[in-house]
Parts: sequence; C-alpha cells; structure tokens
Amino acid sequence: QVQLVESGGGSVQVGGSLRLSCAASGRTFSSYAMGWFRQAPGKEREFVSAIARSVTYYADSVMGRFTISGDNAKNTVYLQMNSLGPEDTAVYYCAAGGSMGWVQSTNNYIYWGQGTQVTVSS
Repeated sequence: QVQLVESGGGSVQVGGSLRLSCAASGRTFSSYAMGWFRQAPGKEREFVSAIARSVTYYADSVMGRFTISGDNAKNTVYLQMNSLGPEDTAVYYCAAGGSMGWVQSTNNYIYWGQGTQVTVSS
C-alpha cells in the first residue's frame, strides 16, 4: 500500500522559513514526478513545485523562495520554503506517481498525502 506522509508544517512569522518533508512508502518514485501543491481556504488546489528525475519546476509565485529536492535513497521529497508571506498560508499536499509531463496538473498524480498546514502571520 502506497503512503505519502508530509511533515514540517507549522506557524511562522512573515519572512520566516519552513522545510516540508514527504516520505513515500510502498513503492519508489525515482522514475516519476513528485510534487507539492497547496490549497488555501476557499481556493482551488494549486501547483507549487515538482521534481522529476532531478529536473525541478516551480510556480511563478514561489520561484526564488522555495526549493524542492529529493532523496531517492530515503524515497523522500523536501520543500524548503524561505521568505514566507501571508499568501503562502495553506494546506500543503505532497503528490507522487506523476508522469514527466504535465507536472503542474493535479490530474497528473496518482497518490496524495493528507496535507500539512502552513500558517504565516504578521
């Protein structure tokens, strides 16, 4: 059974940093895309970042502030988030099993984690 477990969320002040982790079990995803999405209250789930065979992708809104990385040995993907602002407040979801194309689409991914809350306050 495939399971994605996110961790690292929490509450920070504006300008702070957090590092999210997504540990996958049940299968390896080194040949597939893994991504991070987020959903704020009342909004649709949106793409944040993805990694596919060491190629990284970012939404314009997080470019230069967030960094995605992966550890194939641990089957884990990380999202380092710096210079956080109130607009980054959301539940962050890890996704896995996507094809190398369409990494920005939620429909591209087969497996999803339960999400971790990130709250940025001033």
